[in-house]
Amino acid sequence: MKQREEQAGLILLIEDNRGISEMVGEFLERRGYSIDYAADGVTGLHLAVANSYDVIVLDLMLPGMDGLDLCRKLRADAKKSTPVLMLTARDTLEDKLIGLDAGADDYLVKPFEIRELEARVRALIRRDRRQVSAELLSVGDLVLDTSTLRLTRAGQELTVSPIGLKLLAILMRESPRVVSRRDIEREVWGDLLPDSDTLRSHLYNLRKIIDKPFQKPLLHTIHSAGYRLADLDAEIAASKTA
Repeated sequence: MKQREEQAGLILLIEDNRGISEMVGEFLERRGYSIDYAADGVTGLHLAVANSYDVIVLDLMLPGMDGLDLCRKLRADAKKSTPVLMLTARDTLEDKLIGLDAGADDYLVKPFEIRELEARVRALIRRDRRQVSAELLSVGDLVLDTSTLRLTRAGQELTVSPIGLKLLAILMRESPRVVSRRDIEREVWGDLLPDSDTLRSHLYNLRKIIDKPFQKPLLHTIHSAGYRLADLDAEIAASKTA
């Protein structure tokens, strides 16, 4: 593994197509990044767990272990929060939801423009390196410790992707205010705004984790306005006593 020096970032590229891996690796190295390679899922997972990378660029279809299983093991078993950009030839909403549910932070559909790949890598690094003040955020019985990234609801620990945690932090800090879609996207992805499915997919996955197993929802879609995280029962009770 290469040592961190003056570099734009340390990238793990897990891709079994030699032509694609050489094209991506050579381009990113010219742009100042350092690259580690793996051509199969088992080797890729070993490198991802053993080392600290700024971003993992992960192909969906791999020998040994596919990208979805690798990502799930990285998140659930190894508890690694390294940003993952998934490369896939599948572009349906269902395929994107499956990838995000496995723990990917972003995805890029093949064939892709190499400059867009670098822009997405750069955005993930910038977001991950951004300083976050340590604080304890709570909405109802949902609690997020931003210093440890530990998320619980009703005392039960929940596992959410890094992008999901970022979305929760934004909504919890603004709760009970409604936050517009555009404001959320700019806060998470900066100037490189995602396609229309990305935010919706992440919020769909969030609902499955933080709301579905519990009696009342906290994450609400406000039609034509945005989203908010709020305990509506507590708000009603407070208004009656005011």
